[in-house]
Amino acid sequence: MPHDDHDHPHSLLPPDPALRVKALETLLVEKGLVDPAALDAIIDTYAHEVGPRNGAAVVARAWSDPAFLDRLRTDATAAVAEMGFTGRQGEHIVALENTATVHNLVVCTLCSCYPWTLLGIPPGWYKSDAYRARAARDPRAVLSEFGVVLPAATAVDVWDSTAEIRYLVIPRRPEGTQEWGADALAGLVTRDSMVGTGLARDPGTCP
Repeated sequence: MPHDDHDHPHSLLPPDPALRVKALETLLVEKGLVDPAALDAIIDTYAHEVGPRNGAAVVARAWSDPAFLDRLRTDATAAVAEMGFTGRQGEHIVALENTATVHNLVVCTLCSCYPWTLLGIPPGWYKSDAYRARAARDPRAVLSEFGVVLPAATAVDVWDSTAEIRYLVIPRRPEGTQEWGADALAGLVTRDSMVGTGLARDPGTCP
């Protein structure tokens, strides 16, 4: 069904997701439904205090604590709650382990569902129409654009995040880190590696 009716209300929305969010925020503030100071506080918390650091701590513990990894596999929501990571957008977490034969990629095809309590605020590309459509249709091409080129024998599993379930990818632990402590290991974990659009950092590139 063509959508060329320029008088339709949806056609008046800015095409870029960020502009849509800003337009919605402005409207809610004007109607007195939202306090802009409260919004700023929430954004600051997730951008600077949470960010991907919580998720990195979870991954580092999973790499170094087999018992915790087992609990993460069984009930990731409860396992991350052990570390104090609970709250909005993190009510139901499922952990996905990358292996030598399987690489996991997370997308939200409908909107931008994302585990805020572990990864902070979703990046712009995660919310873009292009990523949401192409990650499901041609994941290897999308991964290559992020610099991740996988062997042909490695399967790519794509997981659709929803309001009910949010995913945390556990990237493969880099070789040569067997003696590393949790803080050092967490430094190898990137936000993208926990979405599946990246890999853990090379230990040789870390100070």
